[in-house]
Amino acid sequence: MKKILLSVAIFASVAAFSQEITLDKIYSGYYRGKGIAGIASLKNGENYAVIEPSGIAKYSYKTSSKEGNIVDGRFESYEFSGDETKILLQKESEQIYRHSFLGKFDVKDLKSGKTVSLNNGNYVQEPRFSPDATKVAFIADNNLFWQDLNTGKITQITNDGKKNSILNGLADWVYEEEFGHARLYEWTKNSDAIVFVKSDESEVPEMNMQMYQKSLYPTDYRFKYPKAGEKNSVVSAHLYRLDNSKTTQLNLTNFKNYYIPNVIQTAKADEMILITSERVQNASDVLKVNTKTGSVTKLFTETDEKWVDTDNVTMEFLDDNSFIWGSERDGNRHLYWYDQNGKLKKQITKGNWEVTDYYGFNPKTKEVLVQTTEKGSINKVVSKINIENGKSALLSNAEGNNSASFSGNYNYFIETSSSAKKPYTYVLKDGSGKTVKELQNNNEQLKKLETDNFVTKEFFTIPNEVGDQMNAWIMKPKNFDKNKKYPLFMYQYSGPGSQQVSNSWDAGNGLWFNHLVQKGYIVACVDGRGTGYKGNKFKKVTYMNLGKYEIEDQIAAAKWFGKQSYIDASRIGIFGWSFGGYMASLALTKGADVFKAGIAVAPVTNWRYYDTVYTERFMRTPQENPSGYDDNSPTSHAKLLKGKFLLIHGTADDNVHFQNSLEFTEALIQNKKQFDFMAYPDKNHGIYGGNTRPQLYQKMTDFILENL
Repeated sequence: MKKILLSVAIFASVAAFSQEITLDKIYSGYYRGKGIAGIASLKNGENYAVIEPSGIAKYSYKTSSKEGNIVDGRFESYEFSGDETKILLQKESEQIYRHSFLGKFDVKDLKSGKTVSLNNGNYVQEPRFSPDATKVAFIADNNLFWQDLNTGKITQITNDGKKNSILNGLADWVYEEEFGHARLYEWTKNSDAIVFVKSDESEVPEMNMQMYQKSLYPTDYRFKYPKAGEKNSVVSAHLYRLDNSKTTQLNLTNFKNYYIPNVIQTAKADEMILITSERVQNASDVLKVNTKTGSVTKLFTETDEKWVDTDNVTMEFLDDNSFIWGSERDGNRHLYWYDQNGKLKKQITKGNWEVTDYYGFNPKTKEVLVQTTEKGSINKVVSKINIENGKSALLSNAEGNNSASFSGNYNYFIETSSSAKKPYTYVLKDGSGKTVKELQNNNEQLKKLETDNFVTKEFFTIPNEVGDQMNAWIMKPKNFDKNKKYPLFMYQYSGPGSQQVSNSWDAGNGLWFNHLVQKGYIVACVDGRGTGYKGNKFKKVTYMNLGKYEIEDQIAAAKWFGKQSYIDASRIGIFGWSFGGYMASLALTKGADVFKAGIAVAPVTNWRYYDTVYTERFMRTPQENPSGYDDNSPTSHAKLLKGKFLLIHGTADDNVHFQNSLEFTEALIQNKKQFDFMAYPDKNHGIYGGNTRPQLYQKMTDFILENL
């Protein structure tokens, strides 16, 4: 069951501002939009729940009216048991990494009103109801436990958990970051067993970061971080049966078993799925575990000549234990239907577009509910598709970015929509896509922006040097004069499978870009080769040469802009964060003759310093592909720097380590290059907290005004 996360809108009191988009307005919350937090359908299909300040509220789909609170009080998240007799309530949390956190949880019985604290009120990680709603499993101190909700008794499943050594049912740093989740265990359908992954990271090299925090002496923060080519955790899969309290290691020796990124529940009581791969991530085994005997058999192997995206798994079991599977095998991401033995029944979706999200299967109509790019790669739409005859129907707007939260019986859904011109709206629709009622809009937010001369993005395409049409957007000043020459500020991310040119609302950098436009700049963005939603060939051409084609396309785009009558080709700048910072660093070195100024925030500057799972997926190991690592490292090209360069990094970045910027800094110094460098003490990859973001964006704005 999907965890429901809270996103609280905070509104600040607003002083009298001038009629322009300023940094003060952006960071005061003046333009903050409204949302609906924690939408979840109830099983009856007639009601849904949301998080409100007063508690977990219950609404009617039919009338869209509130029917009261299911639970009173303030909570960060919630999750219902499968039968909805109980609710898991997150009261507080302490973030660890991107997905992992420590939390304190209560379980409330909605019939008796009785409340039980998990783990005697102490912190736990990744709690999960058993399907029969009588138990909750959780992780504490790297060990796996289960708690009987009737008696309160806690049973410890593992005893060898240890920080920076053994993790049970919990992802290590690199699994969490790159496979996209922290939980590595699952209950069987009949609640009589748990299958979990044990990770032995004792041999993984240790990363340490200095934490300053106004201490007399800095402290070391140490964690296991496998860099490209180095040792990963040794993982194993285990079966724990509640009837005899015994744990058995599953035998995976005949299958790919270097990585075990997914544990998935099936529709059958005594089966479980493991998805595994070798270190070279071009094939994944889909394995079926018999949870009575512990035997393991292979259903099929998903292969790709370059890589398989094991961080983006779609697998949905139907009542007969046949299943829906997502694959890129025909050149685009589509859905396939397999029988329970792993034999392909048919390809469900097909076309020069991609399935970007999967919402579920309606057994009454035999339809899958999906989000796709069938209306163009910059748009996301919601559709229903019959798995037997292929008939489809559009349920959402035909343009913009549209997502859905469906009712349990698929008779209703709440559509969340936005576009580059319009902030988020939340609309209740029936199963055919007909609007029942608008639940929430952000017209007030839009009115404030329009009053302050907000400009929207124009979408188009730009050719690269090999003839691809690259998606692009541009933002021009309100008083744009085609006979005038404007400085150009380019933004990009460019990472594998990513997308920045999207017809969706951008309440983050989009507002800052408006601020720059009002200062007289044109701002543009181009998604070059390697980015997503335009098919495998476009996305995977960068394999083994990460950075090479991406920077060629940014340089080609800058040159194309420079030839336009309204762009001053001598004043082109570029900005990016993380992978985008890596690209900005390459732009100011390999593209030094084109770019006058650049800002790189938290950049990778040498892929040897980044993690195994991500880097090796696209590059193999440094031992196998040394030139791929070195030829496109900004550090290797430091001598080429010409323009004005601002390098920014947080000293406590657990993801892209501060080491990256220090190495690049040293290379620039030894090549007698002048540049600006800003370090943010104790800040992680996001660089935020207190007044950090306002100060950061003011610094970047000043740099642009002075140097571009």
